[in-house]
Amino acid sequence: MSNVETEESLRNAGITETPPPIDYNYSNIENRTNPEFPEEYVVETETGIVPQSTLEQIRSRGSSVTHTPSNGQEDIEKGPKGSADFVTFTIGDPEHPHNWSRAYRWYITLVASALVVCIAYGSSIVTGGLGLIEDKYNVSLEVAILTCSIMVCGFAVGPLLWSPLSEIIGRRPVYIISLGLYVIFNIPCALSPNIGGLLVCRFLCGVFSSSGLSLAGGTIADIWSIEERGMAIAYFAAAPYCGPVLGPIVTGWINVGTGRLDLFFWTNMGFAGVILILIGLVPETYAPVILKRRAAKLRKETGDLNIMTEQEMMKLSLRDIVRTNLIRPITMIMTEPVLDLMCMYVVLIYSMLYAFFFAYPVIFGQLYNYNDGQIGLMFIPILIGAGFSLLFTPYLEKQFKIICSQRAPTPEDRLPAAMWGAPFVPIAFFILGGTSYSDIIWVGPASSGIAFGFGMVLCYYGVNNYIIDSYQKYAASSLAAKVFLRSGGGAAFPLFITQMYARLGLQWASWLLAFIGLGMVLIPYVFYFFGAKLRARFSHD
Repeated sequence: MSNVETEESLRNAGITETPPPIDYNYSNIENRTNPEFPEEYVVETETGIVPQSTLEQIRSRGSSVTHTPSNGQEDIEKGPKGSADFVTFTIGDPEHPHNWSRAYRWYITLVASALVVCIAYGSSIVTGGLGLIEDKYNVSLEVAILTCSIMVCGFAVGPLLWSPLSEIIGRRPVYIISLGLYVIFNIPCALSPNIGGLLVCRFLCGVFSSSGLSLAGGTIADIWSIEERGMAIAYFAAAPYCGPVLGPIVTGWINVGTGRLDLFFWTNMGFAGVILILIGLVPETYAPVILKRRAAKLRKETGDLNIMTEQEMMKLSLRDIVRTNLIRPITMIMTEPVLDLMCMYVVLIYSMLYAFFFAYPVIFGQLYNYNDGQIGLMFIPILIGAGFSLLFTPYLEKQFKIICSQRAPTPEDRLPAAMWGAPFVPIAFFILGGTSYSDIIWVGPASSGIAFGFGMVLCYYGVNNYIIDSYQKYAASSLAAKVFLRSGGGAAFPLFITQMYARLGLQWASWLLAFIGLGMVLIPYVFYFFGAKLRARFSHD
């Protein structure tokens, strides 16, 4: 093939002797420990075809040597040395998401964030009418609460399917398939004649909708360069925490106005349907799949079977795919204490958010005899606090960019956000407990939400970035481990919150959560000062 890149043109495109670090959005399915051409999905070349032999002239090693991949098996690419012609984006390529207009990329960011808000909202809609579930199905409060927890359990299971599938067929088809099923399964939730049917359908709703939780962040990473990604991810970070807050606000008033449980699910179905249309209209953003399709088209047109992407050179078996996407996250949970501590911090924040959904009805119901609609309004301060955190985030991003301009950043440089936010979590529960008296107006306990909303978004933003930067090669697996643990905590906490407030009282139940949060405050500070030493000693990455 004559119309290909030369060594000179590749150097002009920015290809150097040393491959850059693997981006965390690099494919997890066919991930090699040492890919020869990790820039393939971001670099733009004149011809769009990079001969492997030319790349080998620049790189100190060829991609046909035997590597030690992450699964411990030998990784031997098929074909002779230097035989492949790698496909890249061309200069100014309209299919390259980075070339889309800035306004359109921000639109996609907002749609992806709205998708996460929609899914998180769906998990908490039942909290606006637990009494309706008790009455309709003649079940206890604990079983009614389970209709919330069971969907969050689905959030832990679904990503194990949707994440690898998206790397095979692309993000857009997975969104359309999974969210279409999510929309459909709201119908039996609304019409279920018994509690068993409702619980099963709620779990399936969690499984199908979880594609948004596991892929939306990747979609944002697809369309922004590493230098620009920080702000987009910062605003996106608030979505999985603000979404659940909207549930009781909306359905509380539906309960007061109509007393119809089925309307909870019909409105959720409508919301999900609109988001499905919006996200379904977004073109494919995942570069490995875009270039894989282009390579297949070129092979068909030219008959040259050597045209491929680097990841196509190694075909993994089903066993390898299962190992990568199911076993590795669990293995990391059991062998990476640094990851466990940071994940447990995220679990705590997420669990405490869901604790609010069941603590507020007890507190405001007992103290002020509020109905479900009025109780829902008490969650608005959490959204206000989250809004304050988003106003503070640009300052943190500016400080991080200053560090990047002075030296190579470390994962610990991502932790100041969590260090700012961490104290506000226990402060919120100390305020909640200290103001839970009938002679103190509702503004007192409600104001705790401002502190919590501010702290939870900053903590999640900082810790999430820390995990990504600490486990860059296996970031997808580490984030899968985080989602698995986070969803488990979010599902478990609601099941005992009401009993805890009944046994300990309104003050000490909140203060117990405050003391737990106070004990966890040290985690980001310890890792900021000693994280490098701890990772060097305990991390196996």
